[in-house]
Amino acid sequence: MATDHIRYDVLTRDALRDVLRRVLSDVAAHGLPGEHHFFISFLSKAEGVKLSSRLLAQYPEEMTIILQHQFWDLVVFEDRFEVGLSFGGVAERLVVPFNAIKSFFDPSVKFGLTFDAADVAEESPASLPASPAPAAVSAPTAEQPPEAEEPAKSGEGAEVVRLDRFRKK
Repeated sequence: MATDHIRYDVLTRDALRDVLRRVLSDVAAHGLPGEHHFFISFLSKAEGVKLSSRLLAQYPEEMTIILQHQFWDLVVFEDRFEVGLSFGGVAERLVVPFNAIKSFFDPSVKFGLTFDAADVAEESPASLPASPAPAAVSAPTAEQPPEAEEPAKSGEGAEVVRLDRFRKK
């Protein structure tokens, strides 16, 4: 197999993360339009993630947040977003770098993105091993609580389509 010197996987991953950045920037400026809302899963110990020690103890590996009715002070930067949320009646400020995000779903329009574990690595893009590019997916049809939110498995309604499937092998 030929070596991908262009690194299409990295270019695709970065383009899809830019989709997240643009969507969140628009929401920060104008609020959530219509019925749109987001489930965002991220690695809680990834470099740059800032959570309270209480939340980190509760979600030591991965955390899913919902941006729908009760969030405030959403600020989007080139490399991260910050948002205020309430957990058990306690206000918290979260900082989430875009490279820590594992998945993004908007159940109102059945749109989602997932990123492979290698895409969420703390290493620089140049040092990442070649991996399948992130893929757009359909979110489950019914809303699920954050603990149950996972990409659907093949044959259960929605299917993750990897761009790798279309590459010549």
